Amino acid sequence: MRAFTDWTPAPPASPLNAPPAVGRGARPGTPAARADRANRATGSSPAPDRSGSWPTRHIRSLVWLAPLLLVAGVINVVNLAGTPQRIDDEGTYTAQAWAVDTLGELAHYTYWYDHPPLGWIQIAGYAQVTGAFERYDVSVIAAREAMVVAALISTGLVFWLCRRLRLGRPAAALAAGLFALSPLAIQYHRTVYLDNVATVWLLLALILATARHRQLAGFAASAACLGVAVLSKETYLLAIVPVAWVMIRQSHPSTRRYTLAVAGSVLGLIGISYLLLATVKGELFPGPDRVSLMGGVAFQLGGRASSGLATEAGSQISRTLSQWWHLDPVFITLGLLCAVIGIGIRRVRPFAVIVVALVLFMFRPGGYLPVPYVIMLLPLAAVAVAGVAHAAVERLRAGAGIRRAQGVAGILVLLAGGVVAVPVWGSLYAGQLTADLDRPSVEAQQWVARNVGKDQRLLVDDAMWVDLVRSGFARENVIWYYKLDTDSQVIAQSPNGWKDSDWIITTDSMRTFPDQFPQVKAAIANSTVVASFGSGQQRVDVRQIHAEGLAAGERADRALRTERAAVGAELAANPRLTLTPSARAQLRAGQVDSRVMLALAQQVMQTTLTITDFPAEDGTDGTYRRSALVTAVDGRPAVTGTDAARRITAWTSGLTGPFGHPAVTAADNGMTITYPLGEPENLLDPSLSKGTR
Repeated sequence: MRAFTDWTPAPPASPLNAPPAVGRGARPGTPAARADRANRATGSSPAPDRSGSWPTRHIRSLVWLAPLLLVAGVINVVNLAGTPQRIDDEGTYTAQAWAVDTLGELAHYTYWYDHPPLGWIQIAGYAQVTGAFERYDVSVIAAREAMVVAALISTGLVFWLCRRLRLGRPAAALAAGLFALSPLAIQYHRTVYLDNVATVWLLLALILATARHRQLAGFAASAACLGVAVLSKETYLLAIVPVAWVMIRQSHPSTRRYTLAVAGSVLGLIGISYLLLATVKGELFPGPDRVSLMGGVAFQLGGRASSGLATEAGSQISRTLSQWWHLDPVFITLGLLCAVIGIGIRRVRPFAVIVVALVLFMFRPGGYLPVPYVIMLLPLAAVAVAGVAHAAVERLRAGAGIRRAQGVAGILVLLAGGVVAVPVWGSLYAGQLTADLDRPSVEAQQWVARNVGKDQRLLVDDAMWVDLVRSGFARENVIWYYKLDTDSQVIAQSPNGWKDSDWIITTDSMRTFPDQFPQVKAAIANSTVVASFGSGQQRVDVRQIHAEGLAAGERADRALRTERAAVGAELAANPRLTLTPSARAQLRAGQVDSRVMLALAQQVMQTTLTITDFPAEDGTDGTYRRSALVTAVDGRPAVTGTDAARRITAWTSGLTGPFGHPAVTAADNGMTITYPLGEPENLLDPSLSKGTR
């Protein structure tokens, strides 16, 4: 417990460091020294850390902080690509950062001032310096790496902030540990949210606001950092309250008006720079067929749909709160409790008050609650917990009476929270460090890149946008589904709306909010699933759009399957074709691609073939097969390197016309012939099916 009374010294004039007479270097026998001894005896005020030189004291802090950073780094990096599953917000910020880095543009679509651009510009800067986009096949993971770096920096800043508030090293380590290691924090720190970038600057602003010397420069730098935080994520404008509060308490009455005026001017100038950007581009005010800053602000303040009521089952706010609670009920309970208690503790009062205020703000009637809103609360709540822990130890050491009882109660609450956290956090860590929730997205993305023609037009979740463009699809042919209903340029490129697209890859976000986007809703309603990956909320479906309508498309599919079944039955009866029972059934059921059947029919006129299977493509339900596994030619095994395998390669390379140019790959027991997606219409003309016997 003695470690909780390690203190960073402060000058006598600082209001945050009462009593004014207590400071480092007080001569024995002076009033300051006597006050210091009395305060240490009663526990009413912290004792300065006089042990060792400046480097020694900071090395001690590093001993506390370094293991936390190491553990936090490992936990955040392990399974970074697996959990959580990518979401469209991540894809949007990643794509915008990629556009800055690769295209030299503020966004991959028209920048419409929905958020200030500084957040993803910083992500782009990190990616450019480190080459992150080149190191990952999934671009979102490159941006997640930047989030982990931001989280580790913020962890160190939380520790530093606690020390600037004169909390002991164990208390500072407790705050940093909660901020870095809570499963709730891990979930959101490794997710690509602009809030993670803004948090770094907010913490720097708070630290600089506690400046004890050169306050003019400190406050000006604090305001600049707060301005960067706001231009990284606009919701951090709410943090102006605790930053200003700390400045007011820290500043000397004789210079307060001047220093605060300078800080306010710096913040205002940074905000004006955003207005100037919009003004220079001629996009400050709304106009016909033009985005505008005022339009973006109006959308953020009043254009978003309400999140509903917390008591309303199925509302967005109830789902969001449920998700937060599931991730860490311990930190949420402890943070709220300590925030309420912390209002009575002068040292952490600004942070406690803003936590309570931000929580109450969430429940305003008709308000919108963004999912990453909790990110700004995490460091502030962690500081409140550390402040209560420190105060509890102070009171415990104060001697008998009510103060000691308060200290015992506080310590017991914290210990109870720790006991509960161990099993809860352990089970949540197991999922976060091992579950591959993004596997369906990866598999769907790879399937599309491998099977869909690069000239096809796709409606996609933004989480896949960059990767599909990098795989060879033209930018204008990969459409973030949201834009089909909202972006005038995309709408102009799609005169027939959803009918001008060929495929739609649906994720949970697309399925959850389809009514907001009529064109997307119509595309889903008039499409059929070709391949599906994963289940539940992680499910990703690759759907083919029928421009003529779902009913007409299904009729055409049934007719084609009937034709395939007729030709397949004739082919299955050919004595020169040896089939397994399952392969024979697949032919007769009309499941085999017309091109596969016609290629086999042509070849069995000259030789005998053994077909073991018509393999189903990964992710498909097996009702349509585009591959044939040939295991023998004229009774000879067709394994790699044999004459039979070479004959298959020569045969398929000689195929021309509508069933020419299949891909041939080696399998364990034969050679697999595979045709690409896009079975030609009217291929099964009766004249073509003659001779299959």
